[in-house]
Amino acid sequence: MSIRKMIALHPKDSNNRALGDAVHHLMYCAKMCMSCADACMAEPMDMKQCIRLCLDCSDICEATARLGARRTGDDQPMLRELLELCARMCEQCAAECEKHDMEHCKLCAQICRECATDCRNAAASLA
Repeated sequence: MSIRKMIALHPKDSNNRALGDAVHHLMYCAKMCMSCADACMAEPMDMKQCIRLCLDCSDICEATARLGARRTGDDQPMLRELLELCARMCEQCAAECEKHDMEHCKLCAQICRECATDCRNAAASLA
């Protein structure tokens, strides 16, 4: 079972694959960013900015995933804005993580870039 399937089964948005993909990546990105922030705390160098951006990105991804999974009612303009904001946050987090040579930062940057793309695609798919 996946969130993509759950969204596809919803009577309102059974054809919105882009939103299902975005919510899927948002859920993973939130957890990956939180884990990266935790790993950054254990690094010997000052990683404050990376930690901050990872935690901010995690929070925004989590909120966006929650709103994206709610399909009943009219929330399209707000959800579109949130998806676009989340894409920008993911890009900012990825850019910071790419400055560091740690494997956890590389993985975080990768999921953030994928999530940003899916958020933009989902925002464009909303009527």
